[in-house]
Amino acid sequence: MPKLYSNKPVVLEVEQWTGSNAKVMLFFCNRCFITNKELFIVTLEGTKKASIGDYIIKGIENDFYSCKESIFNLTYDPVI
Repeated sequence: MPKLYSNKPVVLEVEQWTGSNAKVMLFFCNRCFITNKELFIVTLEGTKKASIGDYIIKGIENDFYSCKESIFNLTYDPVI
């Protein structure tokens, strides 16, 4: 029988890519670059294109990755 685990509570830094917040995104994500208003992220798995509306997440090891808005909203809650 497999053992069960739950995620440790972690607070992450996040910005949503709107397509018009290039300066904010470049300041936030030091592994992102923008060409022709398209955002690319250098992730641990290679360079990935982020779509408008995707959330860009800074991981626990200072890595960056994108997450579709629908998945993000199911997975994360804001910290107040």
